[in-house]
Amino acid sequence: MVLDLSTVDFGGMTPEEFARMVKQASKGELEAAMRGPHRRAVLDEVFGRMSSRLRAERAGTLSAVIRWTITGEPADEYEQVIDSGTCTVGAPTGAAPRLSISTDPVSFLKLVSGNASGPALFMTRKLKLAGDLALGAGLTSYFDIPKA
Repeated sequence: MVLDLSTVDFGGMTPEEFARMVKQASKGELEAAMRGPHRRAVLDEVFGRMSSRLRAERAGTLSAVIRWTITGEPADEYEQVIDSGTCTVGAPTGAAPRLSISTDPVSFLKLVSGNASGPALFMTRKLKLAGDLALGAGLTSYFDIPKA
């Protein structure tokens, strides 16, 4: 399989289809794809869907600003705000994050597609956390992560 992001309609793809695509692609294919011209479109689509994937009943009264940095040249940054059962994502506003997360693009894709666990990525230093580590440890439990 050759991962050609130019042929993928991310807007029409279900989270489960995305998870399967990530699972079936090799690490090299994912790395090459995320170095290409479609990287930002992929990241924007994933982050754009986070609000609809939030499990409001689990998030409860949580209030947190989370800064995501997806490494690379250049790095991409997103700010995720979870507040009383809602989630919004956009460009960093300068607000002080309660949690900062940094990861490479392949690990990020595997994490958000359910193909890797946060604790495993953290233990292998592929996922770096700063700030509220307890929030970081439980962050994925607040979201409906697709299964491949």
